[in-house]
Amino acid sequence: MKKYVIPLLLLSFVLAAGCAKPPTAEMEAAEAALTRAENDADAAAYGESSLLRARDAANRMRTEARAKRYDAAKTAAAEVIAASDRAIADGRAASTRAREEASALAASLRSTLTETENSLNGAKTVPNIQLDFTALTREFDGVRTQVEQTEAAVNANRPREALEQGYAARSALGNLQTRISDGIRAASRKQ
Repeated sequence: MKKYVIPLLLLSFVLAAGCAKPPTAEMEAAEAALTRAENDADAAAYGESSLLRARDAANRMRTEARAKRYDAAKTAAAEVIAASDRAIADGRAASTRAREEASALAASLRSTLTETENSLNGAKTVPNIQLDFTALTREFDGVRTQVEQTEAAVNANRPREALEQGYAARSALGNLQTRISDGIRAASRKQ
């Protein structure tokens, strides 16, 4: 009797493994979660690493299912769902931070724009100043347009664009302020 027990146990394991069913419901839920994450604008824009993990887990899930390793496919399906949910959550959090940062940047640009305009107008009254006010005014007008575009992007809920425009405008304003200050200093030394 003992000599038949081990082969019978092995046979029952083989039959059980052969009759196992693919985790269809789990895999469908995983595919739906991945599709939701891929179609979420915030997840696509800001949750790239979690989205990549979800895609990798989905590929692993499909490979395991084709190889009839259903327990591994079920585990991978759970990973897909978790990573997809994480991508959506990360995307929303990062999008909120970006919107807040873009709003703050736009507000600070407006005051910096006013300061720069005041400096430019004040520099025009400095005797012996060697600045090309026509060129500076043209540059200033271009930066004003960038600030307006930053504000428009903030209002249209395009934080990435707002940040890109805003940082470029901030840099240009800083450059203008430096040139104006340098021109005023140089003119004051000549007096």
